[in-house]
Amino acid sequence: MAAINITPVPESYRIIHPLDDVAETKCSTTGLGPIKMTRAVHLSLTALRAYLVLITLMLAYHVLDLAGWLPHAH
Repeated sequence: MAAINITPVPESYRIIHPLDDVAETKCSTTGLGPIKMTRAVHLSLTALRAYLVLITLMLAYHVLDLAGWLPHAH
């Protein structure tokens, strides 16, 4: 009886850097209108916008405080 030699064939992959790859075709957004949103989605996005504005104002206050541009009450 002959021995069966089963050796796995190594797979080879060609790695292409994204800058060297062929550019993909982009979707066209011309002619698209506003997205229909439910009331819950609209409320969630409004809350997120308010949160981001609040955090930005808090960051600006902190930076101005660290810079010494705000008067300190003693």
